[in-house]
Amino acid sequence: MKYLRALIPLLLFLGLVGFLGAGLWLDPKEVPSPLINKSAPAFALARLDNPAQTIRRDDMLGKVWMLNVWASWCVACREEHPLLVEFSRKKLLPIYGLNYKDQRVAGQQWLANFGNPYDASVFDQDGRVGIDYGVYGVPESFIIDREGVIRYKQIGPFTPEILRDTVEPLVRKLNG
Repeated sequence: MKYLRALIPLLLFLGLVGFLGAGLWLDPKEVPSPLINKSAPAFALARLDNPAQTIRRDDMLGKVWMLNVWASWCVACREEHPLLVEFSRKKLLPIYGLNYKDQRVAGQQWLANFGNPYDASVFDQDGRVGIDYGVYGVPESFIIDREGVIRYKQIGPFTPEILRDTVEPLVRKLNG
């Protein structure tokens, strides 16, 4: 009986260690988004390059498009950006940028320095639209279908392999 009482805390400890150890093997980029297969949140934001002009989510209804969340202060965005510039040249889908929690001038300067892959970029200075989309870090990207439904979310920067093996086939399927 005494041994059983001594064994219970040890078994609980080993169970906890096993549970936490299993978490080390999980990929944080594979966190499923609750927005997949749901309508993309509505927004109406001023363009980064022209604050007098507003772009709305509903302006994209009827076409498959990408929303890429980025910021001039984001180190991983700098890694991803050349890939987006190259990918945009394929003209597979319109790419819209969501300049997230940034300064307007810094975002404009970023695009002037590194190239502009976006059909347009909107300015989300306070991050409210990003929050609506469940963004918790940049870069993040969404593929949205013709009906305005989110079909894919990329957490972190794109790689050439992800663009080639995941995004391109999905876009072709959605445009099919």
